[in-house]
Amino acid sequence: MEVFVIRLLQFIMAISLLVLLHEGGHFFFSKLFGVRVEKFYLFFDVTIGKWKGSLLKFKPKKSDTQYGIGWLPFGGYCKIAGMIDESMDTEQMKQPEQPWEFRSKPAWQRLFIMIGGVLVNFLLALFIYAMVLLAWGDDYVLTKDMTMGMKFNSEAKAMGFQDHDILLGTDKKTFEAYNVDVFRDMTKASRIDVLRNGKKVSIPVNEQLNLLNMLKHQPQFVSPFTPAVVDSIMHGYPAERIGMQAGDKILSIAGKKIDSYNEFTYEIGRLQDVMTTATKHSDSLRVRHTTIQWLRPHTNKVYTATVNLTPELQVGFYTKAYTGYYTITHKSYGIFESIPAGIRYGWNQLRGYVGDLKYVFSADGAKSLGGFGAIGSLFPPTWDWHAFWLMTAWLSIILAFMNILPIPALDGGHVLFLLYEMITRRKPSEQFMIYAEYVGLGLVLLLMVVANLNDVLRWMGIM
Repeated sequence: MEVFVIRLLQFIMAISLLVLLHEGGHFFFSKLFGVRVEKFYLFFDVTIGKWKGSLLKFKPKKSDTQYGIGWLPFGGYCKIAGMIDESMDTEQMKQPEQPWEFRSKPAWQRLFIMIGGVLVNFLLALFIYAMVLLAWGDDYVLTKDMTMGMKFNSEAKAMGFQDHDILLGTDKKTFEAYNVDVFRDMTKASRIDVLRNGKKVSIPVNEQLNLLNMLKHQPQFVSPFTPAVVDSIMHGYPAERIGMQAGDKILSIAGKKIDSYNEFTYEIGRLQDVMTTATKHSDSLRVRHTTIQWLRPHTNKVYTATVNLTPELQVGFYTKAYTGYYTITHKSYGIFESIPAGIRYGWNQLRGYVGDLKYVFSADGAKSLGGFGAIGSLFPPTWDWHAFWLMTAWLSIILAFMNILPIPALDGGHVLFLLYEMITRRKPSEQFMIYAEYVGLGLVLLLMVVANLNDVLRWMGIM
């Protein structure tokens, strides 16, 4: 419960900041060009019956704008006078055009008003990345420094990879830090180079690898080899009851021999799959009732114990992260270095995200979509400002890109119609804009339903 609350607070804090600044971008350019903003809200003040839904609202003297906080924490909005938006205020559009309305302004000014939110979100992401690099620097493990090499799945081994191979690079570039870019680089390669027993070996890639399959298959196509060595014991859990100690090396679980923590987690995952098919309590208990074998290195003694795992199939021990076994490369940045480095980092994140979108239009890609639950789970389980700001910057880039897509009801839809107007010198009719807004809202709501339904199905173990 504590982890859920921490992640929820981080999610709400990040989304609130991003939405507030996004709408602030629209607000800034509206005021700059003399357009009246009627309402500026964080969250939605959905009306239910006589209740207007505002937790807080105020209107400064001599101001045309009402500021407030709604009760539905799914975004926010900036209601611009004389504009067809998600508020669908068609009554206002029937009135004579006023000089302080959005519709009365030149197309180029309306264009800046519409891209204001996206512009702020993108610049915010670059700023956050720059400040993170300035404050914390960058810590990573180079793939060439992973001296125990990698663990590969059966698909990778069929291509010629072997466990403990050290990834070096492809025919196009040398690998650096182990992250998703390594997988992206492999999908573009015709050759992948590894270090095997001190010698460089080149493995041909005869057909293009699929990034989505490489990441979602269990076990993963490739992951850092991590020893199945206990680092610490969780109090009150099965590992403590059977006498396991820090330093013990796990040899097998449920009769399956393992050579790494990678294989241990895979076997636990396999048991979880069996657990989802259990229809009776006795079936669940049968899955949880298993054997574990481990070696105590300083005595060279092997222990075997029968144990009842927790309902979540936890044994109850911690291991070191793979970074704990290798040399960490740290790079510090001064103020003048952090800004261009932050821009490069943010641009690389955007480029990778846009490139990966092609996978969304496949059946597996649609299943990989996640809603609020999936996004919230990406935040760390403990409060970590470094991880929080990196996640916030990444969400800011996603928010900017998704909003600039040429879909009616999103900023990009309005930009598309404005560009059409600037090129043809003809305005789309208000009736057309209203219908387009309805279509766009329908598409956005459908996407939200699918993404959040996927979260529910994953939580239920159905998908």
